[in-house]
Amino acid sequence: MPEFAKELARKNLEQVAIRDDEKALDWNDVDEILNRVTNRLLESDLGEQRRVSVFAENSAETALAHLGGLLAGASTVPVNFHLTAEEAAYILKDSETSILFLGPETLERGLEAARIAELNQVVVWGSQESELGNFEIWDEWYGDALHENPTTNIKPLPHLLYTSGTTGRPKGTDLPPTMFAGGETIEEHTEALQESRFSKYGNHLVVGPMYHTGPLSGMRNLVAGVPVVVLGRFDAEKTLSAISDYAIESTVMVPTHFVRLLDLPKEVRDQYDVSSLKMVTHTGAACPIEIKQTMIEWWGPVLFEAYGASEVGTTCSITSEEWLQHPGSVGQARPPFEALIFDDDGSPVEQGVEGRLYFRDATGRGVVYHNDPEKSAAAHLEPGVFTLGEIGYLDEDGYVYITDRFSDMVVSGGVNIYPAESEQVLITHENVLDVACIGIPDKGMGEKLLALVMRDTSGVSITEEQLLSYCRDNLTHYKCPKKIEFVDDLGRTTMGKINKRKLRAPYWENFQE
Repeated sequence: MPEFAKELARKNLEQVAIRDDEKALDWNDVDEILNRVTNRLLESDLGEQRRVSVFAENSAETALAHLGGLLAGASTVPVNFHLTAEEAAYILKDSETSILFLGPETLERGLEAARIAELNQVVVWGSQESELGNFEIWDEWYGDALHENPTTNIKPLPHLLYTSGTTGRPKGTDLPPTMFAGGETIEEHTEALQESRFSKYGNHLVVGPMYHTGPLSGMRNLVAGVPVVVLGRFDAEKTLSAISDYAIESTVMVPTHFVRLLDLPKEVRDQYDVSSLKMVTHTGAACPIEIKQTMIEWWGPVLFEAYGASEVGTTCSITSEEWLQHPGSVGQARPPFEALIFDDDGSPVEQGVEGRLYFRDATGRGVVYHNDPEKSAAAHLEPGVFTLGEIGYLDEDGYVYITDRFSDMVVSGGVNIYPAESEQVLITHENVLDVACIGIPDKGMGEKLLALVMRDTSGVSITEEQLLSYCRDNLTHYKCPKKIEFVDDLGRTTMGKINKRKLRAPYWENFQE
């Protein structure tokens, strides 16, 4: 561990540095484990790319594996623990991973992925039984490594992240400079972490999976001396309990977490003290206005929205106070980015006019995909001017509003229809739990809008016609769905995103036949 973290260990001998659902480790424990893990990695053959992958659910070990990689000058690759063996193997091969870390829940799939990827170095915690292959046990693997402080005169490398794949096969991208503290040495990196947003606060709560940028960013601040509480899987009441019990001051969430928290009965919510919260960053997906308004009323003006993507980091941000003045906005562009709106032909549009949202990166970096220069180029209108694939507009104060995605836009009879507009209306109905609108084939119009609705069955049943009527009462008719189907699940990811490509597929396959 860096010297200032060792100082924390000396001053706070019994303070818990990191805890998960099963264990609590103090600063002395963390100092010893991280020193040994880092030294073991430094003496290992990590290949030219110096990459190690972590394919595991949230735990203290998951965090320490990532941090050990960081301190050893390795680029860690977080692998979505929901993936199949074949999907994980693709990432292992594409990233040129040298060592794979596994948890008990991913042991069988991980060993099969390692076999497919022809990867021989596998380290496992929490389980010791499998017939699929050879591996080393976590505490035995690092146990006989040196306990002394590892060198800090080594350059830190950013995580290699793989996008969720909701628009195709996962694409690798280095954690961008706007999301990584950087520095020429580990010492410089940890000093920069001390100046980061989260390091200004006390106990940090990790509720999202550590294969996403937000939870990873919060977890890294353990190295800056911020105690961290790690939840294995998100549970609304357990989250409130953790906030109350450990006086949590900062966390990262997505709108789906807010929805589940608000679904708790008020008498349950009122049992927990959330007054310690000072910074709740939310990202990952658009947050319905009513949901965010209610969260601010409950938790106070502590919400901070960060809009962007793994490929580029945060491009826009907005505080609660700003949002209350500009409800629905994702904020103003933040340096080094400038927000731009273009029409379909690539020409600038006037302020307040909806169009394709682009950002100019003053550094010239833009979007960079690992091993895919064609995909990188396709994201740019010109060098340094890139899009995240969304449609929106700018108000007179330069605040950005997102209305839809290019790929989600439906063209019906030559008219552009943005599904998000119908979704934003339907989600306000008291009997609707979730909704996704997609374009399906129509012989006369080319496409028509279909709403897939998860309804609340605990109360009065709602019909298709009632929902269509509700939509027409609140939205121009041509923007409303032509049909509604009720479904049990929309397959939202842990970051609250919906794979609309997958939802559309069966309708278009049948049409083509």
